[in-house]
Amino acid sequence: MIVAPSLLSADFANLERDIKRVEQAGADWLHIDVMDGHFVPNITIGVPVVKSIKKAASVPLDVHLMIENPENYVEAFLDAGADIITFHYEAVADPEALIQKIRLLGGHAGVSIKPKTPPEVLKGLTPNLILIMTVEPGFGGQAFMPECAEKITTVKRNAPKGTIIQVDGGINEQTGKICADLGATSLVAGNYIFKSDDFVRAIMSLRGGQNGK
Repeated sequence: MIVAPSLLSADFANLERDIKRVEQAGADWLHIDVMDGHFVPNITIGVPVVKSIKKAASVPLDVHLMIENPENYVEAFLDAGADIITFHYEAVADPEALIQKIRLLGGHAGVSIKPKTPPEVLKGLTPNLILIMTVEPGFGGQAFMPECAEKITTVKRNAPKGTIIQVDGGINEQTGKICADLGATSLVAGNYIFKSDDFVRAIMSLRGGQNGK
């Protein structure tokens, strides 16, 4: 299980400190939510902050673009240090073309779907990662939507072999297990990790490790 703590729940006044804390606790990736106030009703961070995060981080940056016209920004985010760029299926006219553009620029490509988007729309696409949202994108701290997790089975069946199946939204020890049992291979968690008094235990619990039981 690839565990990617969401920096949306970190202390932005002490971002480098929190990055080091989750890395030392065993984070595999850092998940960075980019929101533009148009595609979703919130505004978070942009290219300059990702560039600064890259300087502080020692694990891959998993950048989730919740923005309109993501094709206009992928090169800038890759240049800033993103290793994985995930865009929303709903935000582009030709998802496969953008997947190939990200790869051509040297990144790993991800595609995400909102809760109301059926998983069948992803059939035939060739991303490195598919992100299933189990909350409405835009704000942290929302409740997990179990019906969205049911998409994992269909996505896994239709995706190319080796595609990482990632889930984001309301992830904790219990909901993470639901997703893992359905076939997820990566979990994004924000509040569950950053509000915990034991980052190691929180991350281990998402992996199903003994320290998390």
